[in-house]
Amino acid sequence: MEWVLGTTVSVFIGVVVALGGGTAFLMGQAIAQAWSPWWHNVVYAALLAVAVQFLSYALFDGAFFVASLVSSQAPPFGTAIVGYLATTLVLVIAALFAYRITLVRKMVVQYPWLYERAGLFNWRSRG
Repeated sequence: MEWVLGTTVSVFIGVVVALGGGTAFLMGQAIAQAWSPWWHNVVYAALLAVAVQFLSYALFDGAFFVASLVSSQAPPFGTAIVGYLATTLVLVIAALFAYRITLVRKMVVQYPWLYERAGLFNWRSRG
């Protein structure tokens, strides 16, 4: 199906940024709450990107790399991979943002005698 640029951008903003980014933000908070390492966000965001790209494919006939491998009528594989990488990048950014601000909040709240907030993304030792 031929897409106009406005439709593609609105689907990307709606599905990837709003729906996927919101989910990735909550995922980053959950990973920080569990004291897991930061790189878990990257792995889980890559898996979440498959689901988000599938939603885009199923609801709006977007590019999906699995469909590109199976069907000759699907968009080219290269187009689908670029879309997957863009989706993954947006989700990783959202997840790492949430991870860091949640980790800073946890350090400052749980150890107020040791640390104080030093901006949105950092804390420092009291003293």
